[in-house]
Amino acid sequence: MSEAPPPSAAPDTASAVHSGSADRFGYEWGRYAELKDIYEEQFRRWTPFLKPEDWRGLSFVDVGCGMGRNSHWPMSYGAAGGLAIDIDERSLASARATLAPHPAMEVRRQSAYELNEVERFDLAFSIGVIHHLAHPETALANMVRAVKPGGRVMIWVYGRENNGWIVRFADPLRKALFSLLPIGLVHALSLPPTVLLWLALRLGLDRLEYFRLIRRFDFAHLRSIVFDQMLPKIANYWRRDEVEALMKGAGLEEVRLAWVNEISWAAIGRKPQG
Repeated sequence: MSEAPPPSAAPDTASAVHSGSADRFGYEWGRYAELKDIYEEQFRRWTPFLKPEDWRGLSFVDVGCGMGRNSHWPMSYGAAGGLAIDIDERSLASARATLAPHPAMEVRRQSAYELNEVERFDLAFSIGVIHHLAHPETALANMVRAVKPGGRVMIWVYGRENNGWIVRFADPLRKALFSLLPIGLVHALSLPPTVLLWLALRLGLDRLEYFRLIRRFDFAHLRSIVFDQMLPKIANYWRRDEVEALMKGAGLEEVRLAWVNEISWAAIGRKPQG
């Protein structure tokens, strides 16, 4: 029997936001704000349930938009527009610059816990955010509320499968050390492991599809990924059954999951009509 991540009491918004890593991701998205072509392939892997043509005419909310790249691609495919939210001003500044060519997109300072739209959008999605929250079920409930009856909710999260070495070794180091250090120092410390990863990829590291993908990335892109793994205060790695239970626990129907890059899960579900 599937089990969702354990539920928690309804969060106090201010304390819940503080428990996350918005300020630390803000540093990242302020520093790594360039929109690269390879990001489109990443986006399409993270959203395998929708082809580019499926976005045409859809309204959507992007929860935890970062520098705005995951809203840019739907808009370039013909989406109708919508809302992109985040809470760090550096992230929002980058998102506004990225989405400036798309006036139908509103960029708003708002957390996943504060999202209060009601039955406004065709689709709510969150890529790489839900697994960093202390109260993922609250954020997901807000996303469900934000879509119209029959609308869809989609997430991409870290998987536990094939990430056992991270859970056992790297994640304890992140919790005990990197998540407590000043973010500028964490960025400096991201250089040595990035060099090691770059060398390993060029020497043939290709056991997983993920490694075969990132072998094509330039050094700065690889460093942003290593840094992204080192900086957060919270990072959950969920099994397939946990992700499925999280989606169904939010009241979603027709839940589907896809195994992404052999290390992560994409999930989508539909809000009941009545």
